Amino acid sequence: MSDHDTRYEAVRSRDARFDGEFFFAVETTGIYCRPSCPAVTPKRQNVRYYPTAAAAQSNGFRACRRCRPDAVPGSAEWNVRADVVGRAMRMIGDGVVDREGVGGLAVRLGYSARQVQRQLTAELGAGPVALARAQRAHTARVLLQTTDLPVTEIAFAAGFASVRQFNDTIRAVYELTPTALRAAAPKRGGGRGTPSAGIPLRLAHRGPYQAAAVFDLLAHEALPGVEDVSGERGARTYRRTLRLPYASGIVAVEERDARRGGDAHRCGWLEARLFLSDLRDLTTAVQRLRGLFDLDADPYAVDERLSADPRLAPLVRARPGLRSPGAADPEEFAVRAVVSREEARRLVVEHGTPLPSPCGTLTHVFPAPEALAHRLPLAAALADGTVCLDAGADRDDAERHLREVPGVDARAAAAIRMRALGDPDMAVPGEHLSDAWRPWRSYAVRHLWTDAGQPGPRAEEERLLTA
Repeated sequence: MSDHDTRYEAVRSRDARFDGEFFFAVETTGIYCRPSCPAVTPKRQNVRYYPTAAAAQSNGFRACRRCRPDAVPGSAEWNVRADVVGRAMRMIGDGVVDREGVGGLAVRLGYSARQVQRQLTAELGAGPVALARAQRAHTARVLLQTTDLPVTEIAFAAGFASVRQFNDTIRAVYELTPTALRAAAPKRGGGRGTPSAGIPLRLAHRGPYQAAAVFDLLAHEALPGVEDVSGERGARTYRRTLRLPYASGIVAVEERDARRGGDAHRCGWLEARLFLSDLRDLTTAVQRLRGLFDLDADPYAVDERLSADPRLAPLVRARPGLRSPGAADPEEFAVRAVVSREEARRLVVEHGTPLPSPCGTLTHVFPAPEALAHRLPLAAALADGTVCLDAGADRDDAERHLREVPGVDARAAAAIRMRALGDPDMAVPGEHLSDAWRPWRSYAVRHLWTDAGQPGPRAEEERLLTA
């Protein structure tokens, strides 16, 4: 069966497992959709396929108003790949192009802007500007349909350079004016948010999601003043402060309602609410939450590979869709991985940034590396750029530099690579892992630890692998 046949079968069967992995467009309607779109299946000869929403938009197609293809989970491919395209996609998702332009992206990648443009266009059908534009359009739609902010404020918060550019993009992508797009918002309980009430979000994921295991880990690691987990198991709320490019923020994510319905092939979501001091941080904050909760994973690919092994098969059957959580702040996680829990608490109190007004038990943002450079060699290396943990960092280079820093041994470096850099295939030293589990060894480790009743690693190793 050809790749075209496989994709058309996914469209014909409305298979949500492929949402975000590719998009399809219909030449006769000028609209692009996610594979699970409930609309009438188009004729095979009228369908074209694209790896990204930006590629479909660049070819003149508009987003479907019914299936909202811009709201699907991201492709797990970008987290797996270590090449320039994978790294670029992670950086664009983190908002690098919006903040630093294509030139800044190219410098971070170590290529010329022309090389980056050529490689992305050749493989994805869209360059960095088009990819960032699609992301800005999605951010704008979220703000239009979930808040009562003025349209002009939304334009700049979403990263557009002018209101005219904002209006033109929204019309091109959604075939609606911003005002009409706001009026078309799906009705949701609780009404729309305001800056003081936060921005309500549904963070989509594909397939089954073991929320309890993720919240167990977050509760185990929670650092007073920066994080807390409240509520009964199965209905908990995780809250934390965020250090973001423009300002600080607070997020609350709900364990309940992580899945809707019993169909394992449908997409679900986590309910969240973001409180941002500067709305320009929305895109970055959402992307970091997606990394923390591992929402762009492909649980079907992971479970298929791991369940082929007799040792892991019963664990996968018991916990389909188990995730490998990342980190909301890579630099914070790295520092916390090499200090004791008590030392991390002292760092927050002595060097953390106090919130303008405490929010329950949340009082501080974890200190930036610059504030700790005089105390910790790792913080100094992060502050001066010797160690880079940004969204598109080269993982091999980062691990090599980490292991050259005093106080960072092989296990700590592995933990940082797994969590802070979101590596799905990290082999933790001391664990007996099979090469047959590649490229999902991080998930195998998580299965083994979870089955042993450990939200994190063994107690004697907590200082190195958790805060």
